Amino acid sequence: MRVIRKLIPAVSIARLCCCVCVGALSMAVTPARAEAGDSSAALPPPCGELVGPGAGANGPHSGFELRDGEPVDFVSGGRATPGRLLVFHDGPMFRAYWQPEGSPEKYALANAGPHSVRLISTPPQGIPARDGKPGVRTQPVLVLSCPTL
Repeated sequence: MRVIRKLIPAVSIARLCCCVCVGALSMAVTPARAEAGDSSAALPPPCGELVGPGAGANGPHSGFELRDGEPVDFVSGGRATPGRLLVFHDGPMFRAYWQPEGSPEKYALANAGPHSVRLISTPPQGIPARDGKPGVRTQPVLVLSCPTL
């Protein structure tokens, strides 16, 4: 349990937006090569992407709204898996999860560095945010650790 808490700290809405939204803004372009001393040099290459629904595995990928129930596809290995976002909160702190369609499994969107997240299987924490918050629009999000679906 301690490991999970270290991987998925409670984050404020600003940090969540930074982790998912700001990082996702530059994903439409190929990541730049790492410069000397750049800590992102140790990050693995992306194995997938969270994208807006309906684009398919090879189509142009669109972004999505960061809110509870938002349809979001996970694209990996030339295959698109439909799912939806689940957003939970503890007061002003929000946590985002992705759930594949027809599966009870939920994956936390854990910050993995600049412009990327890791999908980590874990039970949701907090209270469901059913009021459309935080509601921030993002570009497609790179995923650095991909579950087997």
